[in-house]
Amino acid sequence: QVQLVESGGGLVQSGGSLRLSCAASGRTFSSYSIGWFRQAPGKEREFVAALSWRGTSTNYADSVKGRFTISRDNAKNTVYLQMNALKPEDTAVYYCAASATISPLRREYFYWGQGTQVTVAS
Repeated sequence: QVQLVESGGGLVQSGGSLRLSCAASGRTFSSYSIGWFRQAPGKEREFVAALSWRGTSTNYADSVKGRFTISRDNAKNTVYLQMNALKPEDTAVYYCAASATISPLRREYFYWGQGTQVTVAS
């Protein structure tokens, strides 16, 4: 069992940066790949980025490539999502989730956090 808690969301101006954190509890955290998803009002939850348990493989949605970076510190049981050059269309609730892969498919993830709101003002 893994419990995930996101933090770091907030209000930022277009072009600004935020770093989200996903803190995990559970002894097996380091054996899971972690993904970030987001859900804007009235839209489906969509894949953003994922990182393998060793931190050697990544997967990014095309919409965030070159702007977002996912990383992890297994010693701190934490995964980060550094978001730069933010755009109003990045506004959403951001969720982290645990999986055995770095798949972009929601069904591959079995532990989810409660989400943190990111709002990008134009």
